[in-house]
Amino acid sequence: MSAADPQSEAFAEDELGKAYDTRILMRLWPYVRPYWRQVAATLLLFVPLFALELAPAWIVKSGIDHVVEVYDLAPAAGEEGAATTVVSTFGERVDAALAGVLDAPEGWALAAWLAFVYVITTLVLGLLQYVYQVLMASTGQYAMYELRQHVFEHIQKLQMSYFDVIPVGRLVTRATNDVENVAEMFAQGLVALITDVIKMFGYAAVLILLQPKLALWSFAIVPVLAVAAFFFRLKVREAFREVRVRIARINTYIQESVTGMKVVQLFSREARNRKEFDAMNADHRDAWHKSIRYDSLLFATVEVAGNVTIAVIIWAGTGIAEVGIMYVFIDYMQRFFMPLRDLSAKYSVMQSAMAGAERIFQVLDTEPKVADRVEEAPAGDPSKRGLVEFDHVWFSYQDTRGVPEDEVDWILRDVSFTVDVGRKVAFVGATGAGKTTIIKLLTRLYDVDRGAVRVDGIDVRDLPQQDLRRRVATVLQDVFLFSGSVSRNIALGRGDLDEAAVLRAARAVEADPFIRRLPAGYETEVFERGANFSTGQRQILSFARALAHDAHILVLDEATSAIDTETEAAIQRGIHVLMEGKTAIAIAHRLSTIRDVDTIHVLKDGRLVESGSHEVLLARGGHYARLHRLQSENQGGVDVADADPPSSARPA
Repeated sequence: MSAADPQSEAFAEDELGKAYDTRILMRLWPYVRPYWRQVAATLLLFVPLFALELAPAWIVKSGIDHVVEVYDLAPAAGEEGAATTVVSTFGERVDAALAGVLDAPEGWALAAWLAFVYVITTLVLGLLQYVYQVLMASTGQYAMYELRQHVFEHIQKLQMSYFDVIPVGRLVTRATNDVENVAEMFAQGLVALITDVIKMFGYAAVLILLQPKLALWSFAIVPVLAVAAFFFRLKVREAFREVRVRIARINTYIQESVTGMKVVQLFSREARNRKEFDAMNADHRDAWHKSIRYDSLLFATVEVAGNVTIAVIIWAGTGIAEVGIMYVFIDYMQRFFMPLRDLSAKYSVMQSAMAGAERIFQVLDTEPKVADRVEEAPAGDPSKRGLVEFDHVWFSYQDTRGVPEDEVDWILRDVSFTVDVGRKVAFVGATGAGKTTIIKLLTRLYDVDRGAVRVDGIDVRDLPQQDLRRRVATVLQDVFLFSGSVSRNIALGRGDLDEAAVLRAARAVEADPFIRRLPAGYETEVFERGANFSTGQRQILSFARALAHDAHILVLDEATSAIDTETEAAIQRGIHVLMEGKTAIAIAHRLSTIRDVDTIHVLKDGRLVESGSHEVLLARGGHYARLHRLQSENQGGVDVADADPPSSARPA
């Protein structure tokens, strides 16, 4: 699957990779590298932590050695004698090294002193474990802060065609859940797995040095556990994949249902939706049951293995090891098996993290098809400020590379026109004729396939995108309002727009009266998607937004489509203020709203078929005249889009 293919990524949620992937870890390293000091501190802390984990059992052993009669362990001969020598040598060396700590000072009873040392050791161990966990978790969060920031910035650079394919929920998951899963890997997954493996080898080494023969008996069951863990890994991976597939389906269904709740309720789909959701929910429950069964089976297997090992130590150790040594074996073997009990959780963390990181890098590997070719805008000619030119433009929403000419669904076909500085033009035509596409190419949301689009005499591809979009103010049909105050939505967070500029813009388009009637006026909070405003009010606010940004090219895309006739008269006055001194391009289905523009361009099937003023086009008796006649006869009952429908449905 190509990481740069949006269509492939749209269905990547169901795929799972390895639980450990060196390639992905190497790509994550640049985000961790700035925090190498925390990483180094974490690694250094592991040594004293492991030593302190070994200490409690040895403290208890020391007490046992002083209060329990020691067996006479005279070896028979040969191998047993050699083994006892090793035990004696290693054990005595450890005892000698700890003598200064474990021997009771004057005035202390041995039992009281050992209890005191045990408590102090436990407290220090707890403190170091706290520092260790904080360092690991904070390092992961700092690193993922950088990664999440990078993902968000990259998403903002991607072209509109990417968002046409990828569901919004998937992108939100990339920047939130997937990044959090990677952070969890640093806190509970990768480092814990590595340290657990080192600890297991450490415990094994200590036990072999203490009593090789007893160690061999103690580890006899480990090969059985290794087979069980391998079997578990295969089964739990499939179970985990099923869980993830089903939760992804549930999330998608909930998002779709909530977004379309108005339609759900109007068409009484509640019962059907509930039935469909119940089936998905049951599938998810059953998938989790399978995962829980394997997890429980592994836990039970490890628990049984641990208890069997204790029995083996008691049976095999009697007669060849001291009581204190047997206690150490029991304690260390319990610690040896402990990581295996948590294998399921750690495996799930690693699986989620690797799958999440893979999908994150799929997004980051997607090269923006609309990218800046220059860092700074060329000087340009001041006399052309506001000039718009389309020069033999061809455009299709599909990828035309390698596609035969006759199979390409062209939205615009050899379109050429010029809008002189300060002039007002309009585009009309049926739905799918290419009107909105002209705006998308002008603002470079998409790049042309052939020809060129120029603003101020400069090819838009030779202008930085931010510079281009500062020159063009767009009022869309579907107005999007952000959370925050009304004032903030007009200014869009620009620091150079003060309160006076916001007020002037709102008054000019006659938005000020209804804004002042709001509970907090300009500081009224906007609900999600602007739900506390009517469609007409949202469009009026978009006029104020466009005027406040003072661009010298104005684009109106069906800007009055959702405004009633009474409101439209006031809005038209605002639009005249908005257009004053600017080059203006309007797209409208209501022909009555564009009669006073300088030029009307008529599009049909992606071609420019007529151009002229309202009077000239009516007198010509062509396509525009027919559209106008149909609207007039039906008094607006028939939309222009219905007058001459396109041969096939396609993006406008």
